[in-house]
Amino acid sequence: MSTQPLAASGRRRLPLVPTAALLLGALYCLLPVAWVLVASTKSGSELFSTFTFLPGSGFTQNVADLTEYRDGVYWKWMANSAFYAGVGALLSTAVSAVSGYALAVYRFRGKETVFNILLAGVLMPPVILAVPQYLLLAEADMTDSYLSVLLPLILSPYGVYLARIYAAAAVPADVIEAGRMDGGGEWRIFRTIALPMMLPGLVTVFLFQFVAVWNNFLLPYIMLGDDEKFPVTLGLYTLLQQGANTPALYTLVITGALLAIIPLIALFLVIQRFWSLDLLSGAVKS
Repeated sequence: MSTQPLAASGRRRLPLVPTAALLLGALYCLLPVAWVLVASTKSGSELFSTFTFLPGSGFTQNVADLTEYRDGVYWKWMANSAFYAGVGALLSTAVSAVSGYALAVYRFRGKETVFNILLAGVLMPPVILAVPQYLLLAEADMTDSYLSVLLPLILSPYGVYLARIYAAAAVPADVIEAGRMDGGGEWRIFRTIALPMMLPGLVTVFLFQFVAVWNNFLLPYIMLGDDEKFPVTLGLYTLLQQGANTPALYTLVITGALLAIIPLIALFLVIQRFWSLDLLSGAVKS
């Protein structure tokens, strides 16, 4: 009796294991989002009295109540988050691009030491750096300001690491040498030749930084005291604390959490389209 059909059947069944693992992982990630989506449609009375995944009828009223709460302070928090994440991600991407390019292209004494320090920074938990950063900015009298949240975010070790790896793979040394032979300066070569080649990798760095800053809680919690400067994560946390004494605020927290996800989804969809266009243009050029 031949075992060949059994072996072929075993090979066909094998992909079921990773597929099942992926489905379980997707369920684990999407189940809380589904709960927030359903819970945001419930009024305060429905939230604790109806089945968990049964939609309610109070979404529009929840949004209206959230908008009216303290004269629309929630949308101020959202604007603060957009400012912190947008400006912080742009500055961090620019620093990562220049630093990663320099580490990938140039040879200088201490290059590997600098790169190893950056790798150590990638592995270091942010909570270890938060208190020293607060003490340094307190000495400069910069706490409780927008800069106190922005400045520590400009240098991202992980962003520099990604930019360095991508620059080493995407920017050929021959192209840089050709630019130098044509009389181009180093800055012009980086700006006109290397930067366009690094752009897909830098978009990835920007996305990672934007999401990290948008979801950041610890740094604003330590740095800020004025709730008018709070990002949405810290603002919703203060609402959640008040919900222990005012249960009606729980619906505002859930609705606010749902609305806070929408900009991240929109950004990912826009950047995903950019990745697709870049891959297609790259294929045409090649």
